[in-house]
Amino acid sequence: MPEIFDEIICRSGTGSLKYDMESRGRSADVLPLWVGDMDFRAPQCILDALSERNAHGIYGYTEPYGDYYDALLGWFSRRFGWSPQRDWRVLSHGLMNAIHIAVRALTQPGDAVMITQPVYQHFTEAPLFNNRRLVCGTLIENNLRYTIDFDEFERLITENSVKLYLLCSPHNPAGRVWTRDELEKIAEICLRHGTVVVCDEIHHDFIHGDNRHTIFSSLSPEAADITVLCTSPSKTFNVAGIQLANVFIKNPTLRERFLAEKAAMGLSQAPVSAILACRAGYSGGEPWLCGLLRYLDGNFNLISDYISSGKLPGIKFTKPEATYFAWLDCRALNMEDRALRRFFEEGARVLLSDGAGFGNGGSGFMRLNAACPRTVLKDGLDRIAGALCLSSR
Repeated sequence: MPEIFDEIICRSGTGSLKYDMESRGRSADVLPLWVGDMDFRAPQCILDALSERNAHGIYGYTEPYGDYYDALLGWFSRRFGWSPQRDWRVLSHGLMNAIHIAVRALTQPGDAVMITQPVYQHFTEAPLFNNRRLVCGTLIENNLRYTIDFDEFERLITENSVKLYLLCSPHNPAGRVWTRDELEKIAEICLRHGTVVVCDEIHHDFIHGDNRHTIFSSLSPEAADITVLCTSPSKTFNVAGIQLANVFIKNPTLRERFLAEKAAMGLSQAPVSAILACRAGYSGGEPWLCGLLRYLDGNFNLISDYISSGKLPGIKFTKPEATYFAWLDCRALNMEDRALRRFFEEGARVLLSDGAGFGNGGSGFMRLNAACPRTVLKDGLDRIAGALCLSSR
């Protein structure tokens, strides 16, 4: 179904965070390859479900019911061999909303919350906005492959009495699929020190090649007991604007604290459109996703071809194990981060995500969102190539 993903759909004038940039002081001729949503229509099964409710015409308070759970749990069983109990699941208004609730529910003001950088930039906000103490470890980078420094990891937990660790799995922006051994080591250390793991698995459906994603809560009953597992259909089916997350919490004490904090924040039913989209996607969206993964592989191959042919001198790239992001190593361009941002936005007229915004280890990198029609990606790469050519004269 490549023709589905080749279609160019105008998103300007829709209030798109990604495209309607003039209201934020950016030029309309800059090509947006930054924000983490895709330029593809959602699967037809989701469009049909929403159209059916639109025809019905009533959008009252809505609760998920039996076939919602069947679709959700069937997805995890088929794709990951994981069968959580229904009562583990808590509905939340988006994945970052779930992370903020977990931080507030499971720690106290002043408690230490740890992340390992570079990592999704909003991970820094959940502790800081809630008056927690942020502790930052740094991933080890070797030839654009990132690993966890477990000596540092345990030392930081011990020295800071870390109460909660925010894990990004698969990893954004570096595109790692953590191996089972790596995840088991994280669980072992956190269990030893009584540290709760809040695991963001929003990209777990974007696994490439022979890599295999392991759901953190599936490692062992003990690991599940310290885990708040945050999942969402939003990235998988490109419905990020329909706010919903399915959070799985095995431990009843952690789950009750999470639910109490959610209630204290005034959150009850999820939007009806979110419930319908999730159920429809997990019921009938798998063929669409398989086609999308093949298409993304072609887009990553295009980026690799540009670099291997010398069209993007000074930029390195390794195909990611997961996600739809290209983590571009621009350190050989010898620009400080502000100049690097200006080069891409003002010189190449392409807007990417600034690597420095992902924290320690992100300086000199840029993140490119490759989830767009191939002709759009080619346009962006040509713009970058042209700007590099001009800068070398």
